[in-house]
Amino acid sequence: MARLSIADLQNVRDRNKATFTLRKGEYKAKIVVHMGTCGIAAGARNIMTVLMKEIALSGREDTVVKTTGCGGLCAREPMAMIELVDQTPVIYGNLNEEKITEIFRKHVMHGNPVEKYALALGGETFI
Repeated sequence: MARLSIADLQNVRDRNKATFTLRKGEYKAKIVVHMGTCGIAAGARNIMTVLMKEIALSGREDTVVKTTGCGGLCAREPMAMIELVDQTPVIYGNLNEEKITEIFRKHVMHGNPVEKYALALGGETFI
């Protein structure tokens, strides 16, 4: 099998980009919870439970929750990324039940990122 070049990988990324981003009209919010071994050990399951409860209580049907593996910052787990249509994604870290509830209510419900818990702007991307 031939080795893939950086250009080949970028072409694959570009062809599949729509799969990884929100599309207008489909969902207005995407929440990605890091569920690698380090995230689970740090409490990511509790974060997921709280998010599902908050979504149910809010009655929102335009929010999708997904999981991913390790984000590479084990000391900052549990982590989650919030992506809203037409806004830069925000990665949050060192989460607990209270923090994720506040983030959901302020960021997801009202579009106001919670800077005091934010680690970075932008999603996980690869070259």
